[in-house]
Amino acid sequence: MKSTNLLISFVFIILLTSCKKEIKEKPIIETEEEIVVDTPIFSFSFTGCNRIDRGDQSTANPSTANTYVLKRVLFEIAQKEEQPELFFFLGDLVLAESTNAKLNSQLSAWDAIYKEQEISNSGIEMVAIPGNHEMLYSVEVSENDWHEFPLKGSTDIWLQHMKDYLPDGRVTAPDTLGLDNRLSFSFTRHNVGFVVLNSDTYNPPSKTDIYGKEGQIPVKWVNDQVTSFKNNPSIEHIFVVTHRPYYVDGNPDTSHGGLPQGPDVWPTFEENKVVALLSAHKHDYQRVQPINEKLGGGTYQVIAGNGGSSGEAAFFGYSTITVMKSGNLVLNSVGFDKGMPYTASVPNNPTTSRDSIVLTWEENPSKYYSLTQSKKN
Repeated sequence: MKSTNLLISFVFIILLTSCKKEIKEKPIIETEEEIVVDTPIFSFSFTGCNRIDRGDQSTANPSTANTYVLKRVLFEIAQKEEQPELFFFLGDLVLAESTNAKLNSQLSAWDAIYKEQEISNSGIEMVAIPGNHEMLYSVEVSENDWHEFPLKGSTDIWLQHMKDYLPDGRVTAPDTLGLDNRLSFSFTRHNVGFVVLNSDTYNPPSKTDIYGKEGQIPVKWVNDQVTSFKNNPSIEHIFVVTHRPYYVDGNPDTSHGGLPQGPDVWPTFEENKVVALLSAHKHDYQRVQPINEKLGGGTYQVIAGNGGSSGEAAFFGYSTITVMKSGNLVLNSVGFDKGMPYTASVPNNPTTSRDSIVLTWEENPSKYYSLTQSKKN
């Protein structure tokens, strides 16, 4: 009987071992998980403030542009493996800020330089926006106290030389009482709406402002256009593009250094979730996001005034925003360390990425001031 039980136990062990072996040797079938790859819909680049200082003018450079930086930036954009569809130049292309004759000759020379560059035949759409140096002139209102005021005729001169840099399909702002709005317009590309502003719109002298006012924009039209884009189901992202910033060094600025009518439009930007106000004017690169607690996020202020003019900027270059299929908006600002003096050629200073981030509506704790040459968290 014991022998029989031992035999049965032995057979059971053999069978159990065999089953385990079969389980171990059973082939493992791996299932591949679907990998979602985000792809770009399109991109656009921007920079501003390339004009030189008054003391650096010469007959050899009738454009008054910082020509080394201008040509290098234009070349690098044209050479990008994935070229942007649009390139915005955010004002202060030339020095001017004096007479119609100087504005006329300088813009003519600037236009000639641009058309000699590879980018002019690259298929990249160039959109040029005037700055205060194209739209205003300086007046010494008291001893050593200079102010800037609207230059009559500057809009006509701009249109004469820069009409090739106005986008197709634009809708121009209607003239309003006292404002010549021919250089403010809106247009769309893909799923993006752009509101482009002349932030120094011409307005004539009046009893209260004997020279006219600097820093004027068509406020009602701006607010109406932003709201219209927000209500358009085909528009997913809105950008406002102009020369003057509203937030400078992280704070609202309604002085000459900022946007005097900023308080009249910024709330509309926030309410309609405008992605960013893209500006120049301050010779620096900055990115901040003032947060509206009630709305749970905020519109960005990006200052890209590091296009070659002297000033605080640690690097000269340009920025690009890529619109992704997922809805993500990727900002990448690149540049090279500027030379000494700021007009010097610096071919050995490489162009590198200086700021890269996804622009979210929700609070983004990172901000950037190139004055400190670092991100602040």
